[in-house]
Amino acid sequence: MNNFSKECVNTLRFLAADQVEKAKSGHPGLPLGTAPLMFAIWDGFMHYNPANPTWFNRDRFILSPGHGSALLYAMLHLAGYDISLDDLKNFRQWGSKTPGHPEVGLTPGVDCSTGPLGHGFAMGVGFALAESMLAAKYNKPGYKIIDHYTFGITSDGDQMEGVTSETASLAGTLGLGKLIYLYDDNKITIEGSTDFAFREDVGKRFTAYGWQVLRVNDSEDLDALRKAIEEAKQDTEHPSLIIVRTHIGYGSPKQDSAAAHGEPLGAEALAATKVKAGWDNNAMFVVHDAVKKYFNDKLADCQQQEDDWNMLFQGYFVKYPDLAMELHNRMCNEFSIDENELLKIFESKDKMATREASGEVINKLADMLPNFYGGSADLGPSNKTVMKNYGYYSKEDNTGRNIHFGVREHGMGAVLNGINLHGGFIPFGGTFAVFADFLRPAIRLAALMRQGSIFVLTHDSIAVGEDGPTHQPIETIMSVRMIPNISVLRPADALETALAWSIACKNRNKPTCIFLSRQKLPILQQYASAIKKGFSKGAYIICNAQKKVQVILVATGSEVSLALAAQKKLLEENIDVNVVSMPSWDIFEQQSDEYKKSIFPDNLPVLAIEAGTTFGWERYADKAIGINCFGASAPGDIVMDKFGFNVDNVVATLKTLL
Repeated sequence: MNNFSKECVNTLRFLAADQVEKAKSGHPGLPLGTAPLMFAIWDGFMHYNPANPTWFNRDRFILSPGHGSALLYAMLHLAGYDISLDDLKNFRQWGSKTPGHPEVGLTPGVDCSTGPLGHGFAMGVGFALAESMLAAKYNKPGYKIIDHYTFGITSDGDQMEGVTSETASLAGTLGLGKLIYLYDDNKITIEGSTDFAFREDVGKRFTAYGWQVLRVNDSEDLDALRKAIEEAKQDTEHPSLIIVRTHIGYGSPKQDSAAAHGEPLGAEALAATKVKAGWDNNAMFVVHDAVKKYFNDKLADCQQQEDDWNMLFQGYFVKYPDLAMELHNRMCNEFSIDENELLKIFESKDKMATREASGEVINKLADMLPNFYGGSADLGPSNKTVMKNYGYYSKEDNTGRNIHFGVREHGMGAVLNGINLHGGFIPFGGTFAVFADFLRPAIRLAALMRQGSIFVLTHDSIAVGEDGPTHQPIETIMSVRMIPNISVLRPADALETALAWSIACKNRNKPTCIFLSRQKLPILQQYASAIKKGFSKGAYIICNAQKKVQVILVATGSEVSLALAAQKKLLEENIDVNVVSMPSWDIFEQQSDEYKKSIFPDNLPVLAIEAGTTFGWERYADKAIGINCFGASAPGDIVMDKFGFNVDNVVATLKTLL
């Protein structure tokens, strides 16, 4: 490494270490060890424009071990993003742009929120898949409109997490050749040596996955790093993992020890580290003029890259106006959904499982929306998530809009988030509701990042039947409702299912979970007017009492039909009730207090019915019919009946409220 490159690398190192020291909190070890990797990627290979951090054809960068965020913030500061030295000095403080782990939407230049290890790596697979799918559709001879890479740094901790294995296997199978990770192989975790729990040959594992694996034996050898990245770029058939032997806490008294990981070096150790590097140990947050000028001089080229792309896109607009307009709309998230067309699908039908209805809607949306892509965790025929006329994406054919995720729920969720973050898509993924626990970390991250991933969760209750308790969700729906910034929808029939999909597609700033039935349900055509009017409010009166309402009967999903049947039986006994369909708690909570009271008046008792835990229903109901134990293996209708989901039990329970 020449003297100037070394000065740039040390600038990154000590800007990061100074952030941690000033905050008295953070992780100095990774920044000290991987600063050369960060510099090699950003100095020689990244295409970006700090003046427009969301430029669509930029390269994406992911720091998967997000605890090393101080290094990323230092790099973004030098690169010219809107992150000042004062922002660095405010690291990990209230209201800062420089939180403890990178947060997309908060810090300019951060492409995804990382910290839960493995997820950054996995979302990178989604970025690369998105680039490939867009390039396959829109690139034409002389017009490489979509042409960018996903670069990242990954760690030992990432490699231990299962979500990394899931998505690395998928990336190799799909041949995502524009995905390049540098592996920070420092052989240290919080508890000590990786030998305690992690002795596998990562390179051989990735070779088996179908990756190109390269090695750099000395992280301080910038020429070797650059050569490896260049070699990785030449292989467009395989994603690349560059294994770099690094040293946590490089140059510090704590080098190669777990003590360097998760706490400030301390003033004495930091000073010793700076002295060893020939750095000023009496000053903090130092950026020498030559380094500042070097990065400032790059800004004109950064802008020129985007300007050149804009010119290319203008020419593309002239030659391929329809494709160009479609791509423009995808980049800007501009699309429309004709809900009436969705509802028309079911005009001549009378009974259908909501998973089947969802499948019909998915195929109609595929025709309406060119940005609508998705698949399932190897459950397409059961989840009904297959778009029949749009092929499957594969290494050999990048044009398909269906994605085989394999039996990888966790990985599927993370990849969906990466596709979403990339932009240009409305992506969805399906599995059984009970397996939402496998992808829950991805659902939570989608909510945190304000990303509109759509999760199709079928077989939503004990009515699954014969498969038994392992496949019958009890607490799942309620537990997902607890996540902030998420929309949970449990439609009652095919009509509600169509409207649920419309809401999900429009939710670009939050994820949506759609819970769907395995068993067939009546299509509530006689209540179509109420459904159209009320569904978008989250809860609505689907059927009013005939005279004077005495009790409110509220239900979700398949239990709405049960509530309507009970209403008729109760009327025979001169008990008049309003039936409320409540497909979405979170949407209902966004309504005015006046509207909420019109649905649940203060002076009327409320009975809730939902084939899941009763926990939480006290928010709206005086009593709930639910299930607070595991289910049983038997035909679904028998299981439902045995657990009290029948008219007689609803009527008897409701009478206790009078």
